[in-house]
Amino acid sequence: MTEKDTELRISKIRDGTVIDHVPAGDALHVLAILGIDGSGGEGVSLGMNVPSETMGKKDIVKVEGREMSQAELDVLSLIAPDATVNIVRDYAVAEKTEIEPPEKVTGLLTCPNRHCITNAGEPVETRFDVLDDGVRCAYCETIVREEITDHLAV
Repeated sequence: MTEKDTELRISKIRDGTVIDHVPAGDALHVLAILGIDGSGGEGVSLGMNVPSETMGKKDIVKVEGREMSQAELDVLSLIAPDATVNIVRDYAVAEKTEIEPPEKVTGLLTCPNRHCITNAGEPVETRFDVLDDGVRCAYCETIVREEITDHLAV
């Protein structure tokens, strides 16, 4: 028997969403992007830095009692493009969902350009166009390709 056969690191959920194959260390960013801070009453289970055959280490997020919308899940593609998402009903996987990058992201990221209008104290919400390899500010056209989580506004 392998460790996989004998050990369940995070308990099963009855109904909700399971986000698997999140890059190690990014589970808390996933919660922030989804607006889950504990005040909504959802049960949340996190597995961080758990062994993965394909990734070495990975994070897992389970949100009980809430099925994520496709729009919510698509934003995850910015930090977890290879994540797998399962909708669970009565302890069984009811749907497997693929995440797709959205065309634009509004209000989720901060622009790293200190001269951007979004950083000038003006009432302007950030807007980024999603590229194949990063995001581009819609106002100043600054491109962020790495460490997108460093620019989360949530």
